[in-house]
Order: sequence, then C-alpha cells, then structure tokens
Amino acid sequence: MNEWDTAALAAADKKYIWHPFTPMGEWCAPQHQPLVLVRGQGALLWDSDGQQYIDGNSSIWTNIHGHNHPHINAAIRRQLDRVAHTSFLGFTNPTAIKLATAIVNLFPADTLTRVFYTDDGSTGVEVALRITDQYWEIKGQKRPTLIAFRHGYHGDTAGAASLGAAAMFQNWRSRWNFPVRQVGSIAELEALSRKDEAETAAVIIEPAIQAAAGMKLWPAGTLPALREWCDRAETILIADEVMTGFGRTGRMFGCQIEDVIPDIMILGKALTGGYLPLAITLLTEPIFFAFARNSLDGNTLFYGHSYSGNALGCAAALASLELFEIEQTLAHLADKIRLLSEELETLRHNRQISEIRQCGFVAGIELRPSDSPRRGAEICLAARRRGLLTRPIGNTVVLMPPFCITPEQLRQAVDAIRNSIDEVCGI
Repeated sequence: MNEWDTAALAAADKKYIWHPFTPMGEWCAPQHQPLVLVRGQGALLWDSDGQQYIDGNSSIWTNIHGHNHPHINAAIRRQLDRVAHTSFLGFTNPTAIKLATAIVNLFPADTLTRVFYTDDGSTGVEVALRITDQYWEIKGQKRPTLIAFRHGYHGDTAGAASLGAAAMFQNWRSRWNFPVRQVGSIAELEALSRKDEAETAAVIIEPAIQAAAGMKLWPAGTLPALREWCDRAETILIADEVMTGFGRTGRMFGCQIEDVIPDIMILGKALTGGYLPLAITLLTEPIFFAFARNSLDGNTLFYGHSYSGNALGCAAALASLELFEIEQTLAHLADKIRLLSEELETLRHNRQISEIRQCGFVAGIELRPSDSPRRGAEICLAARRRGLLTRPIGNTVVLMPPFCITPEQLRQAVDAIRNSIDEVCGI
C-alpha cells in the first residue's frame, strides 16, 4: 500500500508554498500535477506514486556520490548524536576545523589557506565581494569596479546577482545592482585602459565552463591569461567553483585543468555530497592578513550567518571528501566521462540539435532555435515520462548525473533525451 497521498500533498503544496525560479501561476493551475519526490538511492529517485527516475541533474547539480550513501549517512548520524549546531560567531567546533584543514590541504602549500563558511554558493560569492571591497579600503586604495564575464551567473543575492543574474533576468530590479563591468572575452579585458585596470577590485570567472549560461566552454588558455592580467593589474582573481568543484570537470577543481590558483575561490553545491546547505569561501593568506593584523583598527569583517560552520553540514562534507579516497571517485569517473562522450556522439546527427558541449561529466545539448520558447522545458517533461529528471537552461537540455550512475543508466538517460527530442520536435 502506498504511504503517500499524492493528491493531498500536491494540494497543500499549491496552497502554501512558493517555489524558486518557478512560474507559480502555471504551478498552481488545476491541471498541473507536481512531482513529489520521496526517496532516493544511488542515481535514482522515486516519487510519491512509486515511479522511478534517473536523477539527470544531480538534484540541481549538488549530488555526486549518490542518494542515501551509507558513508555520508553514518557521518551525519554520528555528528547528530553529539550536537547538530552551535554558534560559529566567537566559538568553533571540531568538525568545522577538520573540514577546513582538509579543504586547504587539497591545494598547494601557502596558496589558499583560509576558510570562511556560509550557507550556499550565492552567499559564498557575497562574502567574497564584501571581503574584496573591505580589503581595498583597508589598503587605502579606491577600486570601485568589479569585472565579470558576460552570460556568467554567480547567484541571486543582491551582490552576486549584479555579477550576472541582473543581466540574465529581464525583470531584475536594477536598483539593487552593484557597480560591475561586463566583458565578453580576455581580448575585451586586455583592451581596458590602465585607469580601468587600476580601478578594478576583482575579476570573477566560472573556470572551464559557464554553467547557467547553457554550459558554455571557455577557450583553452582563458584562465592562465586571466591570471596574468590580474597579476599585472595587481587585482584579485575570484574563481566561482560552486558548480565545477569536486570532480564535475574530471578534476577535483576546474582551476586545476589549466593549473591556476586564484586569490579567492567559492565552493558549494557538491561540497556536502548533495546532502546539506554549506559553502566555503577560500582565501589567500595576504588577503586574510589585511583583516587580522590589527582588529582594533576596524578591520573586522562584519559578515556571517547563523548557520556558519554548521556541524552536520561539515560532517557530510568531510565524509564526501573521504569517499573520493575510499572509492577512488575521480579514477572511476574517467571511464564514465568517456562513455558520456560516446553516447553524446550518437546525438550529433540530430537536425534539431545545434551544438553539444561537454566538460568532464557535464553536458549541455543546445537545440536549434524554434518558434517555441519552451521547447527545452517540453523535452525535459517528455524525458520525465521516460524516467529521466533534468531541467533545461533556456534552449539547452542539461545532463549532469551523480558520479555513481551506472553505464546502463547513463545510456538510458541519453536515450530518454534522444527520444524526447524526437517526440517534441515531431521527428
């Protein structure tokens, strides 16, 4: 007997909940039937009616080792038996200390040495901007401008959204925007005047691939050229690794593909293996020292969250890092990346597809322009009927499953996309 009353759950959802990035008029319409997800195992999810699905977007790009993983489950339970949460403002806890140590040790010595905890990628970017602004103030330099790359997306809190979302969403309230200069390429950056360079507080980039832009790949050499420009301008390089971090690109971090170390790095999403909200803003020692050398001079960073350094989230993140060693995640992922490439190759002849972009275990399948602005969404709905859950970015269908997906499940996912494109496009 089914323990879930789907109709009652859907009715209560429509009555009480406001979903993010969701047209609520359509959601609450009588004919719309919300998908109520109740259980997960590995790369699979089940709804309240018992239907099984492949988690094709890793539960919005967060899950890497799979749902209900016993190692992460056990780590959270052990921490829960001690304490779930304690304040991080003026206090600390062993789990947060262990995680910070483990994260810093993933990078070359004396590079990224300090960890600031927040709740998600957007707030991780937000604190990076606050730190950058106050850093230049402490140093007595006026650097009012941030530089971001066109089509980038770094979150939807006010500061983070100014870097990209403000340009992406037509109804964004411009009065919330911060002063940001948008550039489209390294060449455009190089064309800036010396005065513009001197006024630049920081440059932010998503290494290797722009995610919410439709999984658009950067040309080879982009990151080293950006590092060189920032060094010449004596400004800060911020790497937004919220999506690319923890193996998505085939390397632990996207910056490692071109062997570049930024001054600030933001980590989120897969940090806890897709279990709990937690983000990290990593910084170099010189940036930290500007704040720490004399707090009595007003150098304290007055920013933080109630759940900063949350012990349960840190326990999940530590267990996730351990799994990379225990299960040799990146080594096994290489074969699946090759299989994904082979499966995507079978789609290239489809006349409805204009381009297929892949970076590691991330794929963006861009559809040709059509009269229907919702074609990507329609294809994803058709894929749901075939047992695949994913979400489009405009006209691009994204496939980004958990690393634990089996070869057969991966083939089924690509087949579901292929057949859904044919169905929706009338092939």
